[in-house]
Amino acid sequence: MTIEFDPCHHPDVSDPYPFYRQLRDEAPIHRSTSTGALCIARYEDVAAVLKDSDTFSSSAMRTFLMNGGRSERPPLSLPALRFFFGLILRARVNPYRMQNGRNLISEDGPPHAEMRNIVNRGFTPSQVARLEVQARELVAVSMQILDAGGPFDLVRDLAIPLPVSLICEILGIEVGKREDFKRWSDAIVDVSTGPGRDAPFEARVFKTFLELVTYFSRIARQRAKHPGDDLISTIVHGNAGEESLSTLDVVNFVTLLMVAGNETTTNLIGNATLALLQHPEARKAVEDDLSLVPEAIEEALRYDAPIQLLFREATCDTEINGTRIAKGEIVVPLLGSANRDERQFDDPDVFRLGRSRSGHLGFGFGAHFCLGASLARLEARAALEGLVPRLSALEIEGPVPRIHSFLIRGPRQLKLRRMASAA
Repeated sequence: MTIEFDPCHHPDVSDPYPFYRQLRDEAPIHRSTSTGALCIARYEDVAAVLKDSDTFSSSAMRTFLMNGGRSERPPLSLPALRFFFGLILRARVNPYRMQNGRNLISEDGPPHAEMRNIVNRGFTPSQVARLEVQARELVAVSMQILDAGGPFDLVRDLAIPLPVSLICEILGIEVGKREDFKRWSDAIVDVSTGPGRDAPFEARVFKTFLELVTYFSRIARQRAKHPGDDLISTIVHGNAGEESLSTLDVVNFVTLLMVAGNETTTNLIGNATLALLQHPEARKAVEDDLSLVPEAIEEALRYDAPIQLLFREATCDTEINGTRIAKGEIVVPLLGSANRDERQFDDPDVFRLGRSRSGHLGFGFGAHFCLGASLARLEARAALEGLVPRLSALEIEGPVPRIHSFLIRGPRQLKLRRMASAA
């Protein structure tokens, strides 16, 4: 049987791992007919691509994510024209720079290092540690909802409010905007990696993006005049004496942090909880010894990574494992497949504590390793330490729908209820 894999339209969002195994066994470097991209399935090859950012540029992330996978701009419809005029009049940014503005995930080399160094100032160990008290307070509020015995959706009631609240705290976003924050983030995921990328840009999409750009451009200008103790102020003032970031660069920067700062952790918490519920032996071990929570988090990152793939562009003629790659070709390292590669991990389809998982790619690898990894781990640890002692009395209620995204993996909903025997 001929294998065909479109990295932007996964054949089974509920469980991609059997197909990944087929790719690793039969077509470890697979050229997608629909996109022309080379999909890399085995751990050794994926790690090699991510490690060599000189040869494999992250500029491809712009084409596949920032532009919804489209190589061309949206057509000049009436909603598009309103959007462009709104950018000029309300956000006061140049709409023609939207396509080429600087962004951390699509930069390489010194420009990437410069931008990353600015953001790193907001994620120092001491700053992340200061958020632990707030994280545990937020988890305690969610556990009160769970303990009250009413309907409890892990995603809605814990996995979303925890990281959204903390990334808003880091960025300095007012409390009243936090629901908008999540709505904007969801819209970006849908349009860039979900069903929305196959639909024409609608008026509501332009309206949502205009809200986002207008709000963050206004905040950027405010922090330029009146800096505070927050990450947006750090970004605005972070490279004094060097080429300054434009307002649009700051908006791009903050938008990335908004999405990455909540989507990754939301899905890490959801995936880890689901894995523990489906593996009673591991759940019991963590319940008996909460010091195993960090190990369970690392296994969840390997077993069911919240980010499943990335995009890279070859900067020169090269090869991977004997396959020739021409300059300009798109390469797709499949993180989800690499983390289940039996050549690297023993019994990879089993969620198991105590295994050697050295080098898992749940947070990526190399120059673009997730800069918020320490915060995500802290948030997941706080969530699981609050939740795990209660899991033995809980069961999943109904189906567990997955997020419709080729990039992000996690439950859209995870309803839990107290088992009758535990009532």
